[in-house]
Amino acid sequence: MAEERMPAEKLSFEDFEPGRSFALGPKLVLTEEIIEFASEFDPQPMHLDEAAGRASILGGLAASGWHTSAMLMRMMADSYVLNALCEGAPGIDLMEWRKPVLAGDTLQGHSTVLEARPMRSRPGIGIVKFRHAVENQRRELVCLSENSVMIRMRPTPEDANMSSEPSA
Repeated sequence: MAEERMPAEKLSFEDFEPGRSFALGPKLVLTEEIIEFASEFDPQPMHLDEAAGRASILGGLAASGWHTSAMLMRMMADSYVLNALCEGAPGIDLMEWRKPVLAGDTLQGHSTVLEARPMRSRPGIGIVKFRHAVENQRRELVCLSENSVMIRMRPTPEDANMSSEPSA
């Protein structure tokens, strides 16, 4: 199925059919943002200094894996999360950092719906499981992730009737 960008209307659970794919990025990774993120959250030398990065197995100033995950989250938000009836996520099933993300890399990829099911414990909300794949400009896979997201279902005509009935 072709990758899609978001329509003007908010997406609901019913819009996330297995196989549907959403484009992520592109996102240029800047030296300054790598250092800023690392300074606050992961102050290891290979994330703070170009020479230390080159001397490491990473081969240059590299984004922390956690920074890579944060950039993935931002690309997901820009692609579909902010334009959907999302209610949060129960966790992450898989997070793999396959190759270093270096200063100057351009990231892009896609999120693909793996499965979708209504929640038994929360009527009106479904669980959508995604696989996210992010590549650099050389088409090398740098990050692979899977997680589920809780997304509201479309209101039914019965929901509208129930909300308009006077309460006792």
